[in-house]
Amino acid sequence: MPELLQESERGGAVLPFGLAEVTGPSMVPTLYHGDRLVVQYGARVRPGDVIVLRHPFQQDLLVVKRAVERREGGWWVLGDNAYAGGDSTDYGTVPQELVLGKAWLRYRPRRTAQRSPLAVARWALSAVRPVFPDRSASRRLRAR
Repeated sequence: MPELLQESERGGAVLPFGLAEVTGPSMVPTLYHGDRLVVQYGARVRPGDVIVLRHPFQQDLLVVKRAVERREGGWWVLGDNAYAGGDSTDYGTVPQELVLGKAWLRYRPRRTAQRSPLAVARWALSAVRPVFPDRSASRRLRAR
């Protein structure tokens, strides 16, 4: 579940981009607890994209999931970690109006324990990565 670092809504945003912090294991191995996301609000969502949405039953709770396919009534979303739950297999199709935006970049903050030059260099090489769409998501859907 992400926390928005810059609260802005689609249509009401000053800038179309914002930051979100990931909490929980539902998107492992793509995203880990503590990762930050650069989110484009109001972006066109396609199957395979990692998206930020409002939980259908708790709309003050934000969720990061992968959009798998368009269905009648909205998007079917799944987490990359099949064992974590908390996706459309639990709450069904997510209405389009609850989808806030699409994640473009993942940023892993540096831990305070990373002080050696080698640790800082390794962090710098892996800290920022694009969040790629997973086009194999439809195969996972059929497997469930």
